[in-house]
Amino acid sequence: MKKNIHPDYKKLTVHLADGTKFETRSTMKADVHKSEVDSTNHPFYTGRRQYVDTAGRVEKFRRRYGVKEDAPEDEQA
Repeated sequence: MKKNIHPDYKKLTVHLADGTKFETRSTMKADVHKSEVDSTNHPFYTGRRQYVDTAGRVEKFRRRYGVKEDAPEDEQA
C-alpha cells in the first residue's frame, strides 16, 4: 500500500437514540457519534407510520404566497 494516502482508522463510540452505546472503528474525525435515528425509532423497523399534515402545509403555502382557493369543479364548468 502507498504511504500517507489512507485516512486514520481509530476507535469510535456510537450512542444510539435508545441510549445504547457501543465501540467500533471508523475513519470519522470525531471520537463520539450520536445517532438520532436507529432501528428502535425508525418507522421502517417499527412498522409505525408518521402522517404528514399536508392540509396544514397547503394552507401555509397559500397564506405565504397569497394564492386564492380554487373554486370547486362543478362551478368551473
